[in-house]
Amino acid sequence: MSTDAGGFATPGPPTPGYPPAGYPPAYPPPAGYPPPGYPPPGYPPPGYGGPPGYPPPGYGAPPPLKPGVIPLRPLTLADIFNGAITYIRANPKATLGLTTVVVVITQLLALVLSVGPLAIAGQLDPTLSGEEVSTDVLFGSSLSGIAGGVATGLSAILLSGLLTVVVGRAVFGAGITIGQAWQRLRGRLWALIGFSVLEVLGAVLLVAAVVGLIVWIGYAAGGAAAVVLAVPLVFALIALLIYLGTMLTFVPPIIVLERHGIVAAVLRSFRLVKPNFWRVLGIRLLAAVVAQMIAVAVSVPFSIGGQMLVMAASTTLMALVALAVLSVGSAIGQIITAPFSAGVVVLQYTDSRMRTEAFDLVLQTGAGYGPGAPPESTDHLWLTGQS
Repeated sequence: MSTDAGGFATPGPPTPGYPPAGYPPAYPPPAGYPPPGYPPPGYPPPGYGGPPGYPPPGYGAPPPLKPGVIPLRPLTLADIFNGAITYIRANPKATLGLTTVVVVITQLLALVLSVGPLAIAGQLDPTLSGEEVSTDVLFGSSLSGIAGGVATGLSAILLSGLLTVVVGRAVFGAGITIGQAWQRLRGRLWALIGFSVLEVLGAVLLVAAVVGLIVWIGYAAGGAAAVVLAVPLVFALIALLIYLGTMLTFVPPIIVLERHGIVAAVLRSFRLVKPNFWRVLGIRLLAAVVAQMIAVAVSVPFSIGGQMLVMAASTTLMALVALAVLSVGSAIGQIITAPFSAGVVVLQYTDSRMRTEAFDLVLQTGAGYGPGAPPESTDHLWLTGQS
């Protein structure tokens, strides 16, 4: 605008409440829209990712491969326990069916060997009622009981080896029959038996050495000194047995899956367990507690019924029925818990190899074979040379 003097007026300060000259008025945004510089509702603020339904940047990695009962990566406690249950559900004939056959045969054999001599001699009723029996009959029954214990131990070794083969296949989602599991285990059975015998002999020798030392101290320095030294010696023996038992946990899977000899399997088990000792021990103890609780819960009704029949038994036949009822409860508990315990050990062994040898990368090559590959095509991946 021009002035009366013929010049142009300079703009003055803006009127309060109005924008400066040359700027549009600052109208508020329409209802439902955020202020300028902010994204619409439902979208994250700037720098926090893409539209809804899409992961933020850096979170688009695919999940770990899981062709079978476990993901092919280092395992958590939940992975190990879930895998030990899943492989049973995926292979009921090769787990529960196999365990039922082995346990029932073993229980019947142990029952016949333990009470057979007493029943033949007519001393079963007096024995159950607490009366004294002849020395010959008691000696024969003791020998039969030892034979039954040996049969039970051998069957446990056989069952553990067969279940190890089943778990090894289940890691890749492959099934296996009892006959196929036996074919794969057959060449490793004697190594398993030899290791188990040596393990028992070693434990017996350690206990005998400590007991002999305590007796010698008592003979040389008196009973008081023997009692004082017995307490720390017994605790040291228990700690040593727990340590050695934990360090030898992976020997059976190594013998079966890696097909090593006894000495090589022992050394390799020490190498695998040593960096994960407390983890292996803790999971093993927890699995044992869970299995024992399940076994007790299952066998309690049979134990109560069997005890009632034992107290009411008036004939040899009734006494045999009572003992059979007691054996049924124990058998059912073993049938349920043995596959779970074997699965936990093998999956712990697999986890330790993943953590110390990057074994999950080796297993992932087997997953790449595809579902149409033969089940035995992944057996070689367990061999140490492949990792």
